[in-house]
Amino acid sequence: MVDDRNDERSFFAERPPRDLKPSPPSEEKPHYLGHRQRLRERFRQTGPDTLSDYEILELLLFRSIPRADTKERAKALLKRFGSLAEVLGAPERLLREVENIGEGAALDLKIVAAAAQRMARGEIRGRELLSSWSQVLDYCRAAMAFEEREQFRILFLDKKNALIADEVQQMGTVDHTPVYPREVVRRALELSATAIILAHNHPSGDPTPSRADIEMTRTIIEIAKPLGIAVHDHIIIGKNGHASMKGLLLI
Repeated sequence: MVDDRNDERSFFAERPPRDLKPSPPSEEKPHYLGHRQRLRERFRQTGPDTLSDYEILELLLFRSIPRADTKERAKALLKRFGSLAEVLGAPERLLREVENIGEGAALDLKIVAAAAQRMARGEIRGRELLSSWSQVLDYCRAAMAFEEREQFRILFLDKKNALIADEVQQMGTVDHTPVYPREVVRRALELSATAIILAHNHPSGDPTPSRADIEMTRTIIEIAKPLGIAVHDHIIIGKNGHASMKGLLLI
């Protein structure tokens, strides 16, 4: 007869000893993961207008900085540059100077800025610009308002005032851009443009036209008029707004 007790003793003797130490608690998920999900849901459900600038900036940083809290980084960028537009308009090297904003995040922000500029350009391409003036201003602001150096830009228009080309003719210093009126008109003739809109930025932020700006614009008008090329306006763009020479009755 088989002794069941021996089988029972043998069965339990062969089992490995049980670890009686309590298992460590499971690691908690980083707090920022829940915050990211909540912020994305707010964007989906209520739209961007309900989010502040730093929250929109956080959303942009999520993919660039996947394993860290982005709120303080977004606030640091705004503290340094002043607004979301100024963050996107800032040079990449200055973005990298902000603490915990690395090369990848800085580059991603500049890609977003480039996309916004392309979108603004798309809004005016092929349209009659004089009836889409607010979009012209939006485009010029996106393209030039936060440049560190002056740039002189020309919008070349056809006989229907639709955009043919948009070119930066000159880049200057922080407070001066050399402009050659005959070169402006020569390029208009090459493109068969019948009208142009001039634009340049003031990195100081103040868009008030200087005496040199006014005189240069009047010289271009004098050269262009006999050749059948109209100068519709000269727009000066600054961080704090814009000035229209035509609106100010300077041309």
